[in-house]
Amino acid sequence: MIFLIAGTEDGRELAEFLLKNNFDVTASVVSSYGKILLSKYEGIKINEKKLDENELTEFLFNGNFKILVDASHPYAVNVSQNAMTACHRANIPYIRFERESIPLTYEKIFHVDDYDEAAKISSELGKNIFLTTGSRNLKIFVQSPYLKDCNLIARILPTAEVLSECEKLGLNPKNICAMQGPFSVKLNEEIFKHYKAEVIVSKESGQIGGADTKLTAAENLNLPVILIDRPKIFYDNVVSTFNDVLKLCKN
Repeated sequence: MIFLIAGTEDGRELAEFLLKNNFDVTASVVSSYGKILLSKYEGIKINEKKLDENELTEFLFNGNFKILVDASHPYAVNVSQNAMTACHRANIPYIRFERESIPLTYEKIFHVDDYDEAAKISSELGKNIFLTTGSRNLKIFVQSPYLKDCNLIARILPTAEVLSECEKLGLNPKNICAMQGPFSVKLNEEIFKHYKAEVIVSKESGQIGGADTKLTAAENLNLPVILIDRPKIFYDNVVSTFNDVLKLCKN
């Protein structure tokens, strides 16, 4: 039995891949939307309860799982760290599926380590800041003293939960671009032009996360990009292909 942390598109695709290879898969998500997307896979079991380290350890013990595959978002640091610790305590193998980084050649990419630094550097490069970092860290940008004189546009998923959070943060409809990707290079270009973006803020989420088309569009428009680098985590086992995950699950 495999416990799969599947909060991303590639995580869902990995769930389908493992099911087709005759594995018993329990996939873990923390949103109702994630559950809906996973429910289409026949035979899958879904856990939608957010588990802390102790709860995950107990869940792994009681569920008689043989292995945990972590396909969480590259920036979900706490999720991965809790998963590794829980695996050590439950004495089962941990596998990290890590989407590959994309090659970066654009000269106007400014690398930063965190969201606060992203806010500071972006304020120095323009006033119309287009955020493509998701909804979980919007509060940092909205409340940043560096951005108090800037206009923020947040591209977010068009769900009631996320829109409500934006409203609570004081973002007006004109500051919200509620769309679900993937976005082509051309569509990104048109969106950036429509909102008169002067700076793009992004995470290095790989091709599956749309970073490639986003950066190409920014380069085509000669826009600076603030790129929040992936957290530096020392995973127990890291692979980047589904077949590699399959090999380790079969051992």
